[in-house]
Amino acid sequence: MGYIKVPMDIEKRSFEIIGEEMGNHDFSDRELNVVKRVIHTTADFEYKDLIRIDEQSIDKALSLLKKGCKIYTDTQMIKSGINKKALEKLGCEIVNYVSTEEAFRIAKEKNITRSMAAIEIAMNEGIEFFVFGNAPTALYRLIELYREGKAKPKFVIGAPIGFVGASESKEELLKTDLDNITIRGRKGGSTVSVAIVNALMYMVVDR
Repeated sequence: MGYIKVPMDIEKRSFEIIGEEMGNHDFSDRELNVVKRVIHTTADFEYKDLIRIDEQSIDKALSLLKKGCKIYTDTQMIKSGINKKALEKLGCEIVNYVSTEEAFRIAKEKNITRSMAAIEIAMNEGIEFFVFGNAPTALYRLIELYREGKAKPKFVIGAPIGFVGASESKEELLKTDLDNITIRGRKGGSTVSVAIVNALMYMVVDR
């Protein structure tokens, strides 16, 4: 049987097929890199129409990555999926506080989700780069804190998935002046969030 065996060759051919099949678009080269990686991860061309992305937001994300920032993710799955070699080259660190004792304490005291409590911890840590692939309540909480002047995020990936609050939380993000890459509607998830982060890192460092 004849088939492609080399991983990078498989990826290269996959991206070629995506380019051939996605049709007309207005994405810049950098935007297209992100969009293609999301489609590559999901095999879903609808993301071409769901993603909200712009050059200014890419610039902001890259500036944070280049200075070796902490990246807050709302799930351990995102933390596991992000390319570790690229992270190391950039001097970046992935953090998630959902399972910490402090998050449990805050959640119990305030009767909120641990995902929301974790955002309050991240706020106190001064984190500027946020990635949401699961918890709309966490995204909502970040937006609330930002509007109250209590949080200072610089870049947000908004990709919570689900039926309750996911789409609405992302529309709320789009109402802010925060630099962001957002997946509109119910779709998104951890794998999509990982694809976006990895695509951004690959613009700065080799894999």
